[in-house]
Amino acid sequence: MKYQYQLLFRLILLFAVPLSLFYFIFTPLTIYPSYFLLKLSGFAPQFTSSTVLAFKELAIKFVPACIAGSAYYLLYILIMLTKDLSIMQSLKLFIYGSLLILSVNLIRIYIIVFVLIKYGLNYFDMIHLFFWTFVASTYVALIWIFLTRKMKIKSIPAYSDVMYLYKKIKKNI
Repeated sequence: MKYQYQLLFRLILLFAVPLSLFYFIFTPLTIYPSYFLLKLSGFAPQFTSSTVLAFKELAIKFVPACIAGSAYYLLYILIMLTKDLSIMQSLKLFIYGSLLILSVNLIRIYIIVFVLIKYGLNYFDMIHLFFWTFVASTYVALIWIFLTRKMKIKSIPAYSDVMYLYKKIKKNI
């Protein structure tokens, strides 16, 4: 019976936590370190609002896609859909995965701001599109694969639960 309660608990948690919570948490964790990193690099950013940094005549607005809240949410979903994770394993996966996502996001923001300031809008658009199209779409999957191998997790999100339930049902028929 323990498995059924664990599965129910994971599903309740999965649907109880809204995507907006990830944006609420990670917006300041993205904007302020970006500000300090750019300031340390000599770009002299200024806040014109809580989500806009200005550099002389240029301004960068941090929109939700810049925060990558959906990447953190995808990581959370993968964790909630993975069978046989302890609470500690789940927390470790989320913390390590979030730190990896945040680190690369800060590097990405630094690079695209650097390109915008030094090389102009055309190069900024090109680099930004490259990150958006190619890097962002695979990065969370690579983090997931890396962390599950590092932590020796054998379960596959959703699939392991479905197969377990299928075998239980088949056994009882």
